[in-house]
Amino acid sequence: MRLGLTGGIGSGKSTVSGFLEQMGAVIIDADAISRATTASGGSAIESLKAAFGLALITVDGALDRAQMRDLIFSDPSAKARLEAIVHPLVGQAIAQQAMQAQVAGARCIVFDIPLLVESKHWRTQLDRVMVIDCTEATQIARVRARNGLSTQEVDKILAAQASRTQRLACADCVLFNDGISMDDLRQQVQQIGTQFGL
Repeated sequence: MRLGLTGGIGSGKSTVSGFLEQMGAVIIDADAISRATTASGGSAIESLKAAFGLALITVDGALDRAQMRDLIFSDPSAKARLEAIVHPLVGQAIAQQAMQAQVAGARCIVFDIPLLVESKHWRTQLDRVMVIDCTEATQIARVRARNGLSTQEVDKILAAQASRTQRLACADCVLFNDGISMDDLRQQVQQIGTQFGL
């Protein structure tokens, strides 16, 4: 079973993927892979230097994510240039990890992909898509508490992602993670997980 897991920022994807992993799923975290490519010594750094200059590289040799976020908001073409460098590297790593999981006999491989809806090619490569959903107000509150961003900064991030309606339209199943306890969330994940062989 190849399960796509997605949701907007602050929806609780990481928590849900952690529960699925505890149930025996193999998690392939696109965000973690992306961060690794742009960390100090990451496979994207040299290309990023060439495309954007040293101003967007920190003193320890990583991508300055805050600077890049600001640049993308002021220059939309920067996002396309960044994605052209990072996405192929992430795609290769995802394919490699998926192959390793299949060889190891994984019953369920969870592809945790924040931009699953925006990246049209993913839907055909997955058996099911699970969307973690919550209200926009909850997203803003969680991201502000977690990242220390202003409401305006979170609003910009939300505006750059697929809308809630677009995500729900591509879902085979939806987990509404709003106003429930961690135990309730875990219980819902366990119930849904049984549908995916966990």
